[in-house]
Amino acid sequence: MTCKNCNTTLNAECDYCYKCGGKVIRKRLTLRNLFEYFTATFFNYDNTFFQTFITLFKKPEAVIGGYINGVRKKYVNVISFFALALTITGLEWFFLNTYFPNVVDISNLYLGNGNHFLANSTYKLVQEHSSLLMMLFVPVYALMSRLVFFNRKEYNYTEHLVIFMYILSQLAIISTALNITGAFLGISLGKLAYINLPFQVIFSAYCLRRLYNLSLIGIILRTLWFFIVFIVIYILVILVFAGILILLKGPEFFKDIIAS
Repeated sequence: MTCKNCNTTLNAECDYCYKCGGKVIRKRLTLRNLFEYFTATFFNYDNTFFQTFITLFKKPEAVIGGYINGVRKKYVNVISFFALALTITGLEWFFLNTYFPNVVDISNLYLGNGNHFLANSTYKLVQEHSSLLMMLFVPVYALMSRLVFFNRKEYNYTEHLVIFMYILSQLAIISTALNITGAFLGISLGKLAYINLPFQVIFSAYCLRRLYNLSLIGIILRTLWFFIVFIVIYILVILVFAGILILLKGPEFFKDIIAS
């Protein structure tokens, strides 16, 4: 018998390849064993996904710091976890738009009467490019975090990428669960954002505090500095984005926004 993954010769009683670690599959693929594999992979308490998800709440430094320091088998690796989060986010948008279009509303995030045209345009952009935006957020947040912790040498920029891939993946999974629960209760995404956004800030600060072993005052000061860096980068991004819109759609696009 040979391993189907690496062609290594195995004994007949082997359940796993001793070279690549791949599981020996003897049964023919059926819907039943496919379902069993899926449930065992994602919903069994002993599987690495569930352990990763829970430990990111309890001890995020064990998952994130562990991966950076070479732990590769105990928890889901960062690429797989991020890919799973992107998939879940895509399914969330499809589910909400198909079955709960009435709750997909972010216009109430704007002060006063708000600008519904701008709100709908923003939502459509986020919806159509949610996966791309999530991938773009990782290097941006990693850069901001590295600037905030410029005087600390524990983690370099690449390691900050790993940190925020884990953090954003966890937040995406939690946000999906909250948004779908809210959809069944008739709560719009705009209203849920008042829960989601503060939680994202608190959880991110919590993870960084554990990774850098900071005091409460220390992480509060770093968070305030993070917001200052965020505002500066946000203004620059808005200016660049506005310039691109003017080049692509002309000044009339902003006249429509102001008039609506």
